[in-house]
Amino acid sequence: MKNRFADIQNTKANIDTETDWRTLQFSHPERTVRLATSFSGIGAIEHTFHRLGLNCQIQFAGDIDPNCKKAYFANYGISEEQWHNDVHDFDAKPYKGKVDLFVGGAPCQAFSLRGKHGGFEDTRGTLFREFARIVIECQPKVFIFENVKGMLSHDKGRTWRVIKETFENDCGYQIYYQVLNAKDYGIPQSRDRIYCIGFRKETDFKYPAPIELTSSVYDYLEQCVDKKYLLKQKGVHFITRSINYQKSYTQVNGDVALCQKRNQQFNWHGDFIFHPQLIEDSSTPKTDETLFNVSDYEEEYYSEKNPEKYALDVSDMKSACMMPVNENQINSKTGRFRKLTPRECLRLMGFDDTFKIVVSDTETYKQSGNSIVVNVLMALLKQMDITQYGTDVQ
Repeated sequence: MKNRFADIQNTKANIDTETDWRTLQFSHPERTVRLATSFSGIGAIEHTFHRLGLNCQIQFAGDIDPNCKKAYFANYGISEEQWHNDVHDFDAKPYKGKVDLFVGGAPCQAFSLRGKHGGFEDTRGTLFREFARIVIECQPKVFIFENVKGMLSHDKGRTWRVIKETFENDCGYQIYYQVLNAKDYGIPQSRDRIYCIGFRKETDFKYPAPIELTSSVYDYLEQCVDKKYLLKQKGVHFITRSINYQKSYTQVNGDVALCQKRNQQFNWHGDFIFHPQLIEDSSTPKTDETLFNVSDYEEEYYSEKNPEKYALDVSDMKSACMMPVNENQINSKTGRFRKLTPRECLRLMGFDDTFKIVVSDTETYKQSGNSIVVNVLMALLKQMDITQYGTDVQ
């Protein structure tokens, strides 16, 4: 923790080192924040309000992915009239003066710097231009723009210069930006993202300071999983190759998860769990395609990763139940590998179990990997006291 914080300091971060954001109180918790989003995904900011126990009123939301729409409508109160499928066709002018907070993370392509003028005109043909246009049209009190860390260095920094100039000069907002990692805000996932915040009125803002991580991936695992998540030989061979571990393509039984990606579960990239075999496992036939002897693979990979927390009871042919174990109950050299379940991936993005999963596993993995980490948004909303921008809605 100390080293990570030192790294942040060295980047001349605008971090509030004097305050623990967790202790901050909202000044007007009774108010309703009029919320709007584009590139909404599965509603990370909407779920953030749920977890904080704050009132929000959705003004508009939208996403081009029909499966995101299905998940969004199942979890939040919104009508068809408030939803836009294609951001290019959305007119935000009717919402001018009716949005307190606007949030989104538009994918950003390279900009064509015609004449090196910078600003809004240089963003033509990009989705970022649509995000900026909506800011100009509805003029929210605050906006949050989230994106990948690499945006800062893309095209030798020119891309970010255009984005920043657009927000400041064309949109007319005071801009703060900072790279934050989810593992510094209570979620055991190494996920660096840039969080750009714009204030319509001049504001003295500092980003929330990192906190000590007190949980691990094990705290987010389900106690009973379907056997379909167990890997067979081809998958096990891939995830246990040392070269994939060294390149951070895979990780088994890690305390802090690798950064989730939208396709990580389809090509055996990402985080996996190894469950040791129970010594008394008479229900398991020797022909079980999901049971492996670790020594058949690259055993040194597990020399410091012998799991002692959970094993699988496989007496149920449809599901495998996890149970706490000690070393005397397991054969740590034999066991089963599995991928994370969709619910576990959502938990590692900060979505609690009230979030309804209404689409396929494939789509849920994509949605989770594309989302914003809820815990980071919680820290940001507390740090800025989002309720001061709220409205007394009758």
